[in-house]
Amino acid sequence: MMKLIIGFLIGVGLAVGVIWNSAGSMAFSEQVSPFSVEETTARIQQNIQAAGNGWSISGLRNPAKPVEAEGGNVLPVLLIEACSTKYSGPILQEDSVRFLSLLMPCKIAVYKKNDGKVYIGILNADMIGKLFGSMVGGIMEKVVVDQKKFLVMDPSKPAPALIIPKMGGEGGSGGGAAAGC
Repeated sequence: MMKLIIGFLIGVGLAVGVIWNSAGSMAFSEQVSPFSVEETTARIQQNIQAAGNGWSISGLRNPAKPVEAEGGNVLPVLLIEACSTKYSGPILQEDSVRFLSLLMPCKIAVYKKNDGKVYIGILNADMIGKLFGSMVGGIMEKVVVDQKKFLVMDPSKPAPALIIPKMGGEGGSGGGAAAGC
């Protein structure tokens, strides 16, 4: 009996360890882009605008700027902020899940790594949504469909111009009227 209990506890410990070590890769994903950081960002912005479902660009951030301002040397990183009131509205109206506003607006990271390649990083909205019940899960399933549209990199299309959102709105999110989505 004691061997059974010890075996069970070891099994549980190993399962927890595997989950702990793979949680980050389950919650986030990244893909390589064939374009520069700026062109990848511009293409994603264009795709967001074309996606429909109320999506708009609410901000563009350069988190490397403050590090560089203090003398640090950082590879390029841009954060695209996008929001759809169609999806954010129901979540913001429900007290039990309003804390998920922490994840709004949706962010897509475009960055260069030391291997010289440009990557796109996104939150696994489907997995996160399922953690918070059927209402949020259903909304996030729709977000995932749209996210896939955002990440299409068609080299046959000409490079669009980078969109620099107007500054303003609450909290300096850089998105004007769409700020806070």
